[in-house]
Amino acid sequence: MTSDHHSSTHSFFTPSLLKRMLIGAGIALVPISLLLISVEAANPAWGPYWMIRPLIVVPMAGAAGGAFFHLMSPFRFQGGWKKITAVFICFIVFIFCLWIGTVLGLDGTLWD
Repeated sequence: MTSDHHSSTHSFFTPSLLKRMLIGAGIALVPISLLLISVEAANPAWGPYWMIRPLIVVPMAGAAGGAFFHLMSPFRFQGGWKKITAVFICFIVFIFCLWIGTVLGLDGTLWD
């Protein structure tokens, strides 16, 4: 008696997940970069590299929003009201991630 056991391992990290995370990080990088460029005089107490933290934290939060968008893919492909609801929830979660990332990134510098 032989047993044909075909196990397939599915990786969570797929190229489409990476693509959506990079898009989310890119979308987050643009407004935080524009905000930081518009700052005229930095407080000397912040240190010379104070811009590094927001330029890392905010795109990471955008990447988290992109990952959530990827996780909602099964609902977005069902169509109808489920698709509309999923897209709306993805938008709200992405905006929330950007808000939290901005607060965490700018805490102690521009928002002291």
